[in-house]
Amino acid sequence: MKRVKRSEKPDERNVNDPFKKLPNDMNVVILMKLPPGSIARLHFASKHLSSIILDKKFTELYMTRSSTQPRHLVSVHGGRQYVKMQRFHSISQEYPLSSNHDKVSCKPDPYGPYLPYEFTPPVRGLICGRNGTKVKVGNPSTGQFVFLPRVKTIKKNILSVFGYDPVNDVYKVLCMTVVSKRSNISRGVAMSEEHQVITVGAKQKWRMIECKYPHRHYSGCQGICRDGVMYYLASYKEKSSLMSFDLSSEDFNVTKLPEDDTLQQCGELVNHAGKITIATLQCLGPVDLWVLEDVNKEIWSKAVVVMPPLADRFGMSYKFAFRGILGNGEMILTPITTPKPFFFLCYNPEGGEFRKIVIDDIVYYSDIIQVFFDHAESYMVL
Repeated sequence: MKRVKRSEKPDERNVNDPFKKLPNDMNVVILMKLPPGSIARLHFASKHLSSIILDKKFTELYMTRSSTQPRHLVSVHGGRQYVKMQRFHSISQEYPLSSNHDKVSCKPDPYGPYLPYEFTPPVRGLICGRNGTKVKVGNPSTGQFVFLPRVKTIKKNILSVFGYDPVNDVYKVLCMTVVSKRSNISRGVAMSEEHQVITVGAKQKWRMIECKYPHRHYSGCQGICRDGVMYYLASYKEKSSLMSFDLSSEDFNVTKLPEDDTLQQCGELVNHAGKITIATLQCLGPVDLWVLEDVNKEIWSKAVVVMPPLADRFGMSYKFAFRGILGNGEMILTPITTPKPFFFLCYNPEGGEFRKIVIDDIVYYSDIIQVFFDHAESYMVL
């Protein structure tokens, strides 16, 4: 994807700018009807519109609208050696009668060697990917990605979490290097050692920060950002716990989990109607949802959802992972192995119905396909 270069002549964008002749209210109405990529291009093409686009009031207005129209976001790594590709498919979350949907794909890294990046859940339209010590942040709605400085460590085992700090209006990445222990290999945990944070922006660097709670991260468990706080699962004092990191104060904290044997052994951190929730899905059993009602008092509630046998409908060859719950109550399930064509499921507990969302235009398959939901599109230019 070609990047639009800003004109070196400061007044060039004022020449024959048709938007200057329209009232600002009319320009706002026009911009609100455009997709993110078009707004990003107009930011460079029209100096008059650029002042509106960069205004915080318009940014919040657009983000509020996008939040009411959330989308699924599917990340697909290129599957052939000579294909340098990272595609994102943006799919409407509206309830259609069929699996038809809008699809958008882009190439965020068209230059340089192909490297598979593992992405964290999107936050306010942006997404963060990491491969070893390389980290990049980008906007899948516009196709623009930028590389951050390499993580300052010689270790290869790194965990990262991405979030937004509403107090200071900045995005941050938290990276933690870990040291594996033989006794913990079977449980997939490791002791955190170095904690670093970087603010996304020009000339920013990684900063070492202190963590007063020595803990072990659960391998493969992704973090969630909610209201300026990052959450992720870890083991603290030999107990499964919920770790949190305040993006404004940059302080860590620990929340105890309920004394439940299944919850102590496994669980997936998900977003459920705006609340931090830990879900446990047994192979042939119901889904247990542990909802954090009060983080300060460490109050949890539990709900149990019983689903029809998936093997009866989708075949014995597929095993599914529980990914979260949409605002409309639908539960997201993704196959652990990659089917062709790729699909994921939306299950409605009230009606007991499944929706099968098919992505039928994936050209090169790989084993690394990530599914995110409640993605709010953004026109932000990095």
